[in-house]
Amino acid sequence: MLKLTDITIQLHETCLFKNFNASIPTGEVLSIMGPSGCGKSTLLDFLSGSIADTFKTSGQINLNNKELSHLPIEKRHVGILYQESLLFPHLSNLENLMFAIPETIKGKQRAELALEKLSEFNLADKAHTLPAYLSGGQKARISLLRTLLSEPKYLLLDEPFGKLDKALRQEVREFVIAQIETIKLPTILVTHDQDDADAMGGTLVQLTR
Repeated sequence: MLKLTDITIQLHETCLFKNFNASIPTGEVLSIMGPSGCGKSTLLDFLSGSIADTFKTSGQINLNNKELSHLPIEKRHVGILYQESLLFPHLSNLENLMFAIPETIKGKQRAELALEKLSEFNLADKAHTLPAYLSGGQKARISLLRTLLSEPKYLLLDEPFGKLDKALRQEVREFVIAQIETIKLPTILVTHDQDDADAMGGTLVQLTR
């Protein structure tokens, strides 16, 4: 379980969050909605460990009884998915996946694992092409696979479906939900879309400015 306790985030005289609390069981999603500028993405930055020093923060981030708020991003085991796929354009799709695999997996096993995942989701024929030749839905899938191959212990989704058309949005959203449920990751989704929140189930938090 991911538990947030008394999270407070302030920028100069503006308090974006004050004593915010939430509990997200494994395999479930907390959806956060609200207008632009209300602090949704800033909260994710705090939870990932990437928030700018200009913000004043306090509160506890507890994952399976381990406190994370004092740890740097590379030690939090967090997976982050953004609206942009952020795949490396100069690497093949296979190499993009291999980049995320932990260093405990060595040599040819890295390529084998990445190819296995591509095959599992009917993307093996895209292994040696560049991300530029993928459709929007394919980029979204490979981006999620890369995130999951890093073996995260919790997942943050920052408007990950925002640039997809309606039909593709539903298809990719269902794919993401299935992976969350299968791998049992506690997840926080930031979105402007009510359909995203409804599809995810779980708790919905509505923010205002």
